[in-house]
Amino acid sequence: MIDRRALLRAAGAGLALSSAGLAEPLGAIAAESRLPLWPGTPPGGGGPAGPEAVSEKGAASNIAVPGLEVFTPDVPNGAAMLVAGGGGYRRIQMESEARPAARWLAARGITAFVLAYRLPGEGWGDGRRAPLQDAQRALRLIRARAHLHRIDPARVGVLGFSAGAHLLGLAATRSAFASYRAVDAADGLSARPDDAALIYPVITLEPPYDHTMTRRMLVGARPDPDLSAAWSVETHVRGGCPPTFLVQAEDDPISNPVNTRLMAQACRHAGVPVETHVLASGGHGFGMGRPGTPSAAWPDWYAVWLRGRGMISAD
Repeated sequence: MIDRRALLRAAGAGLALSSAGLAEPLGAIAAESRLPLWPGTPPGGGGPAGPEAVSEKGAASNIAVPGLEVFTPDVPNGAAMLVAGGGGYRRIQMESEARPAARWLAARGITAFVLAYRLPGEGWGDGRRAPLQDAQRALRLIRARAHLHRIDPARVGVLGFSAGAHLLGLAATRSAFASYRAVDAADGLSARPDDAALIYPVITLEPPYDHTMTRRMLVGARPDPDLSAAWSVETHVRGGCPPTFLVQAEDDPISNPVNTRLMAQACRHAGVPVETHVLASGGHGFGMGRPGTPSAAWPDWYAVWLRGRGMISAD
């Protein structure tokens, strides 16, 4: 179980920054299984107490200390990936989505960082902003720690599933949005990912495709239309957003397949490179693919795309 106070003490000691950047003591927490995102209380304060809760299927909630789990390859190739599982912003699917993806990436030389982000329904003062704050902070912290993990700061991507894809889609399209006030020198670094893979994503929170837990948790049961638009990913796609890779099944019962089409259309309209794969079947929540089903093919397509992006070797 995670001891919140111990982690916060580690954060204060290990994430101390000098005026020139990160101070050397940061290396002391490089072996921690979870790296706290914030050097103290997260922006806005509040949040749950007690240990993190884990369901029988390995989904996490009661995220009192948002952080990163690091999966380091035997031979890092210099690329990094921030990974976020879904769960409708009520929980985070760690064992079925995020950690298998991280292991897959690490096996191909990419240093993977699994994000335990704050859930807006768990009493955080900044509410719906809290997950995006965590995602932006995570991207900056990965770059701030680049020398410790042998990472090229210009090769940092994101991979998200379902609501985690919504979160990292926002991070990719709203990287210039100041979701929180800077707390240290790491916050002077870029929060823009260099590429984005969004798997069975929730993209829009606008009707008629808004029947998702993601919409209810972020903007409420009867949201103002402007609020729904502001927290939809497709409304923020502009030129300069990172190249995007999309996968979704036509029979997805949770996130209407129109979500992926809306994102692809927005990318093409803005001149953002986009690659889309539509599966004939597969439903929702297939993670890195279910053997014997069409969803088993997508990681190979993703590997080809990553190779073309220079994120994995061409051997």
